[in-house]
Amino acid sequence: MLTALRKLCTLGAMTINEKIASAFNNQVTAELEASMVYLQLSYVLDDLGLTGMRDWMKAQSKEELEHAQKFAQHLLDRDYTPQIGDIAPPKLDVTSAIEAFEASLAHEQKISGLIRELAAIQDAEKDYDSRALIDWFLNEQIEEEATVGEIIDRLRIAGDSGSGILRIDGELGSR
Repeated sequence: MLTALRKLCTLGAMTINEKIASAFNNQVTAELEASMVYLQLSYVLDDLGLTGMRDWMKAQSKEELEHAQKFAQHLLDRDYTPQIGDIAPPKLDVTSAIEAFEASLAHEQKISGLIRELAAIQDAEKDYDSRALIDWFLNEQIEEEATVGEIIDRLRIAGDSGSGILRIDGELGSR
C-alpha cells in the first residue's frame, strides 16, 4: 500500500528533466557571474568618485543575486538540487562612466541571449512548468537593457561635461 501511495505521489510531482535542469543550473551560474560584474563595475565607479553610479551598480549586483536565487528556487521546488558552475572573476577594462554602462549593457545582452536559449530549450522539451518563470525573465531583460541603454544615451549627451555626469550620478544614486 505504501509503495502504491509513493508511486501515485511521484506521478503528480513536478519533476524536471535533466536537460532543463542543466540549463537552469547554467543560468544560476550566469546570474551569479552577472552579480560579480556589477560589483566590479561599482568598484570602478567608486574609484572615479561617482558614488551614485556606484550605488546603482551595487543595487544591480544584488538584483542579479536575486535572479540566481529565483532559478535555484525553481530547481529546488521541482526536487532538484542546484549546482553552481565555475565562475571566473570579471575582466573589465573600464576607465569612465560610459564605459562602465557599456560593459553593463553588453553583459545584459549576454544574459538576454542565455534566457532566450533557455526559453527555446523549455519549448523544445515541453517543460510547461517553467514557462511563467522564463516569461518573467524575458520581460525583465527587455526592461534591463532599455534602462541601461537610456543611461548610456544620457551619458553620451553629457559628453565630457563634468556637471552633466555629476547630475546623472546624483539621479542614479537616488534609486
